[in-house]
Amino acid sequence: MSKLNLNLPGGAVTLQAGPEPKATGNWNRTAFAAAHVVADPLADADPWLDTPVDWDRTLAFREYLWGLGFGVAEAMDTAQRGMGLDWPTSLELIRRSMEIAKPAGHLIASGAGTDHIAPGPDVTVDDVIRAYEEQCEAVEATGSQVILMASRALAKAAKSPDDYIRVYSRVLGGLQKPAVLHWLGEMFDPALQGYWGNADHMAAMETALQVIEANAAKVDGIKISLLSAEKEIAMRRRLPEGVRMYTGDDFNYPDLIAGDDEGYSDALLGIFDPIAGAAARALSQLAEGRMDDYNATFAPTVPLSRHIFKAPTRFYKTGVVFMAYLTGHQDHFTMIGGQESARSTLHLADIIRMGNAAGLFTDPETVAARARPVFAARGVEI
Repeated sequence: MSKLNLNLPGGAVTLQAGPEPKATGNWNRTAFAAAHVVADPLADADPWLDTPVDWDRTLAFREYLWGLGFGVAEAMDTAQRGMGLDWPTSLELIRRSMEIAKPAGHLIASGAGTDHIAPGPDVTVDDVIRAYEEQCEAVEATGSQVILMASRALAKAAKSPDDYIRVYSRVLGGLQKPAVLHWLGEMFDPALQGYWGNADHMAAMETALQVIEANAAKVDGIKISLLSAEKEIAMRRRLPEGVRMYTGDDFNYPDLIAGDDEGYSDALLGIFDPIAGAAARALSQLAEGRMDDYNATFAPTVPLSRHIFKAPTRFYKTGVVFMAYLTGHQDHFTMIGGQESARSTLHLADIIRMGNAAGLFTDPETVAARARPVFAARGVEI
């Protein structure tokens, strides 16, 4: 059935079948999708404390992303890193993904941070360095490129921008291959307020640029997630030659990826997880110079992305996983840490409306069949 009416809270919607996702050619941008994890709903575990992963479905989703042409950014915040996914499980995830990626030549980069140590008054900057080095060594041992994640422990321990410079210079200097830095804004993680030693983003940017300039040979690029196109462009224009800007802006990605006369951003985005099919089409259209088609493909995905990533932004993973459930990439709407409860019923209803408007649902009957039990459990018959 190509159309189907659904009586959602807040108003009915007519679901319409969108195009099937498919690989559509070479791209002129590097595009990583930060991928979610699929929880195992039948594990005999405490869902708020343990990290049961359905490995088969989790890895199958990564193969889907690779098949469309994306690189996979592994064990990042989209995978609930720091919100349910602990370091031992993250490393297991990286190892399993690399077992698939390496022989097939798939693009992958994986998060290394300090999340195995708890921030606190007794944690020193030297402790942070050792923690970073431990995770970086483990990630590089799998063969993966490192994404150097922002550190809650460093945000707590650092007394000045000089501490950030010392930590990053030391850690980058020990890597085998250039890394991607990740500046995750406080809207994604409140514990990272004042990262780089300054609550003012433009002042903090000076420290980040100083780190990059001093270690340019060890920096592939930087992903900034500040949800500000102006700040990203300002930093992009000042990066050393050969250092990429990977947009992490889930609000303004079409314009940032398209770029301007002075450059463009590559991409490392959580929103690419739920909009992978549309994003793959848009990136192909960009590579072919079909800018009207590129804009027409991406434009209807932006309201959905802004909705999924709305404040409190750290709960965006709920919308990402809900979309994966609706589109058949997993058979349940259960998340590690019970995070399926982090968004309201009306929020989920609007995800369906906006996903439909963006043409992301290829099978309206499947979407309706999967949505009904979720809303019924919340006391709503649709």
